[in-house]
Amino acid sequence: MKARRATLPQLARLMHRLRAPGGCPWDRAQTHRSLLRYLKEESAEVARAVRRGDHDNLKEELGDVLLQVLFHAELAAEAGRFDIGDVMGVLREKLLRRHPHVFSRRKETLTPAEVHRRWKRIKAAEKAAKV
Repeated sequence: MKARRATLPQLARLMHRLRAPGGCPWDRAQTHRSLLRYLKEESAEVARAVRRGDHDNLKEELGDVLLQVLFHAELAAEAGRFDIGDVMGVLREKLLRRHPHVFSRRKETLTPAEVHRRWKRIKAAEKAAKV
């Protein structure tokens, strides 16, 4: 049976409902720290599905990793720190910054190795700027 497609906002609303009063007692009891083991487990399951070439399982396991992202974002939103929209905004900006060869006015033709080296340089500069 093929699952119905869903949007990120739909999933975020489901996660919010699970954590709300009257939601799921287990979900409501979780913390960032208590969820770390699940993030690690689900990431390992994604890796196993990739190594096996099992695309159906990969789809399911990626959903489980996405659940962890949504869960942590919901916990942060409840604490007034950030929400899933903020997470996506940070990711968007990072993708734009780290791919100037695609998104700048000056298009460049780079090899994958050159792109990787540039990515590492940009990432290092970002980290240095945070210190």
